Amino acid sequence: MKKSALLIAFTLFALLPACQTISTQRVDSDTVTDVGSKWNDTDSRLVADEMINDVLSRPWITQFTTANNGKSPVVIIGGVKNKSHEHINVKTFVRNLERALLNSGLVEFAASRSEREEIRDERLDQASYASEETAKSAGEEIAADFMLQGELNSIVNKDGGKSVRFYQVDLTLIDLEKNKKVWIGEKQIKKLLKQSRFRF
Repeated sequence: MKKSALLIAFTLFALLPACQTISTQRVDSDTVTDVGSKWNDTDSRLVADEMINDVLSRPWITQFTTANNGKSPVVIIGGVKNKSHEHINVKTFVRNLERALLNSGLVEFAASRSEREEIRDERLDQASYASEETAKSAGEEIAADFMLQGELNSIVNKDGGKSVRFYQVDLTLIDLEKNKKVWIGEKQIKKLLKQSRFRF
């Protein structure tokens, strides 16, 4: 009798995961949806917005426009390295940086190296197959005045059912002609995760 009861209890416990249902709900892309303590899309967007707001409020931009008869600086994003402990899609973060910079209206933006290669291939194709009136000529590209580079680091501390994830993003803006750093920015995020014990 006891063996039968144990067998039934074990079978029911084993079937619990199969009885679970998963529901999906669409939410606005700007909605904060933390389902853990890892880096997510909200962190990427908020960090990019805050750091770009900071870089655009510093003296370098006014100094450049004053020295160049009101011309807006041209910026390009170089390498942004993920040196954290987890896999992070750095491309999404770079796109957020590009969007925040370009939408500010205060700077012009040069295409990245990979984008330029594709565009140059298109111009070569146009030189062979497009009419002279519509083909785009080579040698007219805009050169960047500044390059934005950076890295993302992290630290993880665990103690019992608690874990703390610390992220730090460091960005540097460099004058390409003078090889001079004109701005250094830093943004930190700390996340605390508490795990509750499983209860029946």
